[in-house]
This record gives sequence, structure tokens and C-alpha cells, in this order.
Amino acid sequence: MHRIGRARCAVIGAILLAGCNRHQSALAPFGVEADQVRTLTIVLLIGAVIIAGGVALLMQHAIRTPGGRLTLPQGMRLVLWLGAIGPTILLFTLLAASLPLMRPAPVGAADLRIGVEGEQFWWRVTYRPPGQPPVVTANEIRVPVGRTVEFKLSGGDIVHSFWIPGLAGKMDMIPGRTNTLVARPEKPGRYRGVCTEFCGLSHALMAFDVVAMEPAAFDAWLAGQRRPAPAPATGPARRGAQLFAANGCTGCHAIAGTDAASMIGPDLSHIGSRTAIGAGTLPMTRAALTRFIRNAPGVKPGVRMPAYTHLSDADAQAIAAYLEGLK
Repeated sequence: MHRIGRARCAVIGAILLAGCNRHQSALAPFGVEADQVRTLTIVLLIGAVIIAGGVALLMQHAIRTPGGRLTLPQGMRLVLWLGAIGPTILLFTLLAASLPLMRPAPVGAADLRIGVEGEQFWWRVTYRPPGQPPVVTANEIRVPVGRTVEFKLSGGDIVHSFWIPGLAGKMDMIPGRTNTLVARPEKPGRYRGVCTEFCGLSHALMAFDVVAMEPAAFDAWLAGQRRPAPAPATGPARRGAQLFAANGCTGCHAIAGTDAASMIGPDLSHIGSRTAIGAGTLPMTRAALTRFIRNAPGVKPGVRMPAYTHLSDADAQAIAAYLEGLK
């Protein structure tokens, strides 16, 4: 029986540990705010364990103590200390430890603003560095380590919930309203963010990469995003650029340096430099791009991009080659 019990505990522990990772976990923070949330969670957990342990000890003492040994005055004092004074002191201590961690971080005029708008079913990202023109991307967020970042969050046409577990707490994105989330990343690396509010058929396929970069590397990346996308010279990519325009893709997407300037769909100016397509749905490969181009609704149910099943494999692959080269 003991062996069976240990085996069950091992299985349950393995299942619980399988849900832990380093790139999407509130227990593995890379930002100041998420670290404070973890600290607050630990403090509250310790308080809960103390309360539960005290109640258990009191129950054990009450069960083992013979009847009649506790007088009425003693019982009243016990109720007063353990039922009123003790819990009040403990709860006040927990409140005092929690309030400083809930204070909003200050934001200065020189800090970076990043606007994130939730669409169906992707993320529009706009960087607004102080004193410089905005930069628009999609489905990926990059942040400089050691700098305060203010996120301006809104929903395009439906409610979403923005959450980067390792960076800061979650916040709703509501159409017609802009919510503010302040964060400060501290560790470079690649992490993951998700939508945590059911927003439609592809809610589970609405994620994004978060790349925390050293400040100099971030500044260089942002400067690169302002440059026009490279024009293909020859080969399938050049033909793909022509097919991209001929099939009406410019009616929904923008590509810097070309006539494509629509803001209906994601900005594709430097899509080839991202690690995923379709808001984290598929890896950034030519095969995945081809599949998404031909039948986006088959990959992401409910997405507003129509299917292009009339395209031949060769044409779809040429467009994919063009997009893959936009870095």
C-alpha cells in the first residue's frame, strides 16, 4: 500500500510539474512586476499555511482534551484570541506586506510606450519611442531590459485579456477604452504572452512572442524596423511580390516601401524576422507560410483572412518566398 501511495504521489507530481516552464510562467519572472506578484503569492501562501496549521492543531487539541476541562471564561478568552485578535493581527500583517507591492510604477516622459490592440485573432503592436515616429508590427513584442515600458491596451472589436506571465499581471483589452499596464523587464530572453479572455473560435490560437533585449540591441532592432522592407531582385520572391499585389493582398496588409499600406490586417513589413506566423500558431517557415496563405481559416477558425484555395502550389510558394525574405 505504501508503494502504491508513493507511486500515486509521483504521478501527480509529474503531472503538476509538466505544466511548468520558463518561457510562460508567473513563477519564473523576468520583470519587476511579475517578481512582486510572485513574492506576494508566497507571502499569502505562507499566511494561509499558518492559519490552516493553527486550525488543525486547535482541532487536534479539542478532540484529545477531555470534556469539562475548559471553563467558560477560559473558552471566551480562547475565542477572543484565536477568533478575533490573532486573525486580525495576521490579516493586518498580510495587508501591510501586500499594499507596497500594489503601488503602480511611475512612468516618465522618456519611457517607451507600446500600444497593443487585440484583433480577431491577432495583435497589432505600435512602438512609440519618445521624440521618434511610431513603428507598427504585429504578433511579437520586443522590450528593452532595464527600461520602464508603458503598455497602452485596447480591443479592436471584441474583449481580449493581455497577459505576459513572466513580465506583469494580466489586464483586459476593451473596445473603446485604453487600459495602461506598466512593466520593467530585467532578464533578456524569449518568452510568451497569451490572451486569457475567450474572444472567439481561435482564442486558443492567439499568442505572441515576447523578446526582452539589451537596450543597445533593442534600439538597433527598432531602427531596423523603420527601414523599408527589402525588394526582391529576382527569382520566386520577385514573382511572389507581383502575385501578392495581383491577388489583392495589398487591400488588407501594409509593407513599408511598397504601395501596400492597408491597416486592416497585420503589418508584414518585416514578417520574415519573426519566429511565428498567425499569432504563434505556426513556425516561420516557407511551408507554414504557404499553408496559411492558401487556407488561413483552416489554420485559424474564424479568422477574417479569406482562403486562397484557387492559388496553385507554385503561386502560393512564390508569395511565401517573398514574405519569408521580408526581414
